[in-house]
Amino acid sequence: MPEGVSFVLLLVCTYLKYNSDFNAVPVLGPLHGCLFIAYAIFALLAWREQGWSFGRFAWVMALSVIPFGGLYAERLLAREERETAPTMA
Repeated sequence: MPEGVSFVLLLVCTYLKYNSDFNAVPVLGPLHGCLFIAYAIFALLAWREQGWSFGRFAWVMALSVIPFGGLYAERLLAREERETAPTMA
């Protein structure tokens, strides 16, 4: 989620950079880059720890480079986690 939010903020700041005197891109650009790297590392860890297939890992990584795809992937994975979690009776 933080990576997706940072992307949206970066889009807004890029727009503002070219249409006003406000320029936060030099700060948000590297921040978004670090969050993207963290996303990729967590995807690699999930691939190994959760026993994902390579196709699933590739799907999650492909969604991460599509605008708002990371947010979509996170929602789907969270839903799957809720559906497969053991229920307490």
